[in-house]
Amino acid sequence: MAAAEEAPIHGDILEAILSHVPLIHLVPICHVSNSWKRAVSSSLAHLRPIKPWLIVLTQSPRASHVTKLHAYDPRSDVWLEIKNHMCPHSSPVRSSHSSLLYTLTPAEFAFSLDALHLNWHHAPSPRVWRTDPIVARVGSRVVVAGGACEFEDDPLAVEMYDVESRAWETCPSMPALLKDSTASSWLSVAVTGEVMHLTEKHSGVTYSFDTVSKKWEGPFDLRPDESVFNCVTGTLGERLMVAGVVGEFGNVRGVKLWEVRGGLGSGMVEVGEMPKEMVWKVMGDSELGSVEVTWIGDFVYARNTSVPEELVACEVVNGVGCEWRSVRNGAVSHGARMVACGGNVCMEDLQRAVMSGTRTFCVKHM
Repeated sequence: MAAAEEAPIHGDILEAILSHVPLIHLVPICHVSNSWKRAVSSSLAHLRPIKPWLIVLTQSPRASHVTKLHAYDPRSDVWLEIKNHMCPHSSPVRSSHSSLLYTLTPAEFAFSLDALHLNWHHAPSPRVWRTDPIVARVGSRVVVAGGACEFEDDPLAVEMYDVESRAWETCPSMPALLKDSTASSWLSVAVTGEVMHLTEKHSGVTYSFDTVSKKWEGPFDLRPDESVFNCVTGTLGERLMVAGVVGEFGNVRGVKLWEVRGGLGSGMVEVGEMPKEMVWKVMGDSELGSVEVTWIGDFVYARNTSVPEELVACEVVNGVGCEWRSVRNGAVSHGARMVACGGNVCMEDLQRAVMSGTRTFCVKHM
């Protein structure tokens, strides 16, 4: 009996147990032994794989240097607070593209690209001063477009920063058709490969900028149909997607997802529709400008900035089905600004962060 009680846990049983352990707690388990490390890897590969995290940074509106970093792990369905993340800021942190955080001042352009958004790059500010630009990561480059101040000569100016050479490059300006909607509040941005797509939210008019050839193409129509009066674009994996609000101002009938098939202008396929009870949570009676969408991996997150306590998550399964869930927002901080983006987190990212000794991950009990 004693021998049976002391028998080690291994094989399929251990892997099944580990599949129910929050991802952050698997980091120390990997250091128990080589066999347990292999069990963690096998469990993540075959039973419950890692899913992209939602990263949320909150910032005091009165003291920009006061920030907190939170993360939602959909695999484990837990919120974590990341302490001692060491990112003092003297200006508001923003997110224009789902995988990037940035700050912009007349003296400096700072941005974060890593999965956990713990590390920041610091570069000189763009030549053109901007207040609300589109900012997107495209490969090893960061594109800054539009959003220029009124006193600038070209409100459609585009500049591109190369992370490797650490140099700015002036690019062809945005198409003239976008001159009345150059700010990020009017435009949606998505990236596929080396191409950045800008979509006017109300009309669906879309232009694409190839960062290699430095050429614009378009216009294309990404408005799924006439019943959609507001749409935003994003990518799930390498697939260009559209999230559209169906109905009219003051009478929202639904929110749907479409996948762009066969290139821009070739058609779309409906992927899923948000449950009616969740539509109210996201839309409520607020203005459309208060709804923000974050795309990462196979997940879409929608949140109403006016009602921050809850958000809606959608996982697109095998590219054809949607699993919707309502998620309590564990990052809510009274009076603080909230900025969200995504992170394709892997075990190596967590191990580096934990082993650095400068960050701690605390599970929040909701």
